[in-house]
Amino acid sequence: MSASRISSSWPLFAFMLLTVLSSQARALHLYMEGRQEKCFFEELPKDTLVVGTYNADILDTNTNTWVKDPSLQVVITVVETFDNDHRVVNQRTKSDGRFTFTAADAGQHKICFTPDSQNGGWLSSNPTVKLGLDIAIGATSKIETEDSGKMADIVQRVKDLNSRLEDIRREQVFQREREAEFRDQSEATNSRVVRWTLMQLAVLSVTCAWQLSHLRSFFIKQKLT
Repeated sequence: MSASRISSSWPLFAFMLLTVLSSQARALHLYMEGRQEKCFFEELPKDTLVVGTYNADILDTNTNTWVKDPSLQVVITVVETFDNDHRVVNQRTKSDGRFTFTAADAGQHKICFTPDSQNGGWLSSNPTVKLGLDIAIGATSKIETEDSGKMADIVQRVKDLNSRLEDIRREQVFQREREAEFRDQSEATNSRVVRWTLMQLAVLSVTCAWQLSHLRSFFIKQKLT
C-alpha cells in the first residue's frame, strides 16, 4: 500500500480503531473504488477468536442503487504486523460470506479486504463497491447465539456418536463373554478328551498285558506237550 493511500485512509482507520475499542461486536461499511484495498487494525490478545460476516454490493450508476454482481469476489487477508507482516489468512471468496481466525500471538493484526472479479470485466469501469462488515472479537456469547442451531446439531451428533460407542462397547462385552464361555467349553472338552484318552490307554495297556500273559502261558503249555 502506498504512502498517499495510507495518509488518505488514516482518518477512516482512526475512526474504525475507536469503534473497535468501544465495542467487541459491531457493524462497519467500507467503500472501495474498483480493486482498492481497505484495511483496519486490531490489537488482539493471544488465542482471541475473531468471527466476521461480510456482504459486498456494486453501485449501479444507471439506477444509483446497490446491486449484486455474481462475478464479484472478495479477497480477505490478515497479517501480523508485529511479526514481519506474517500472513495468517489469505482467502478469496464470493461477495458474501464469513471468515474466522484465532490470534496465535498477542499483538496488532491488519485485516484487509480487496474487491476482485472472476473475469475482470467490471474492473475496467472502476465501480464503487460497498462492503458491509459485521465482526465479533472474542464475543463468544454472540457467536454461540448466532450458531446455536449449528451447536445443537453438533451436540446431537456427539450424543449419537456416544450412543453408538455405548452399543459398540456392549457388543464387545457380549463378544468377550461369549469368547470366555466358548474357551471354557473348549477347555472342558479338551480335559474330557484327555481323560478319555488316558482311560483308553490304560484299558489297552491292561488288555495287552493280559494277552501277552495268556500267550506266554499258551506257548509254555505247547512246549510241555
